[in-house]
Amino acid sequence: MQNQARSDGSPDWSPSQRYPDSAVHVIDASFDALRLPLAKIERLATGCRWAEGPVWWGDARCLLWSDIPNNRILRWDEESGAVSVWRRPSGFANGATRDRSGRLIHCEHGGRRLVRTECDGRVVAIAERFDGKRLNSPNDVVCKSDGSIWFTDPSFGLLGWYEGERAPQELPTNVYRLDPNGELSVVAEGINQPNGLAFSPDESVLYIVESRSVPRRILAYDVVDNGRAIGGPRVLIDAGPKGTPDGFRCDTAGNLWCGWGMGEAGLDGVHVFNPQGKLIGRIDLPERCANLCFGGVHRNRLFMAASTSVYALYVNTQGVAYC
Repeated sequence: MQNQARSDGSPDWSPSQRYPDSAVHVIDASFDALRLPLAKIERLATGCRWAEGPVWWGDARCLLWSDIPNNRILRWDEESGAVSVWRRPSGFANGATRDRSGRLIHCEHGGRRLVRTECDGRVVAIAERFDGKRLNSPNDVVCKSDGSIWFTDPSFGLLGWYEGERAPQELPTNVYRLDPNGELSVVAEGINQPNGLAFSPDESVLYIVESRSVPRRILAYDVVDNGRAIGGPRVLIDAGPKGTPDGFRCDTAGNLWCGWGMGEAGLDGVHVFNPQGKLIGRIDLPERCANLCFGGVHRNRLFMAASTSVYALYVNTQGVAYC
């Protein structure tokens, strides 16, 4: 693992030498207000096999993220720029967030479960089975203001021994809601490999990536029943023949910042959509971006987990508080 306090121009990538950064593209004029002309993309760390699940830990001014095939969770320290192993083994951890009490929530491919790290460091399973059957491989997770936890459960971790443990699939690829009282319920079914998910800032809409539809889609669901369920889906974003949305988060204005990638220039990085699903901006990276989060003191720094590396960019907006 190579640690860097800032971008240093590794052999396959070098930061922009000029402001504004030419890798930050304004597609629609509305995006111009969201970018900072004097901010550049920085590479914070590299040397991962598949970086995923970044989560900002403001108490310690650090970023945690998963390196799934290496079965570890890594930490980047904002003050020193040091990178260290935070947890190994990690259960092939993937997506992560913090609950409303500040505890860390992780999806585990290997354990086929959702886990919580308590304040004393204990790791406890909070969801492992539904209807007596084991979950597949929880992928991404968000927490709602009512204390409920929502997560996707595709089968990616069951397909081999690279990102989990090969095993038979026992349940459909559902999206679940874990009530604060511990009750687990299905909120969405029939989605072909649900992946990233996020709530709109007012929690009236839940967005879910359908990662094995052709083309891939980001679906939008109205949140109903006093926040306990969702209505029928509508297609918010059609990713087109080559689009590959993965994990994403919303800013306080409701724009979706989506990890994207397909191994081509203009497709690897982050695509930004307004609440109506219109592409307004793009951040080009040299690697496919799997997931991202907002962090920093003002939640105005975008952290991007992209294949073997983690990148960061200051932006002129804030992520919603739950991420």
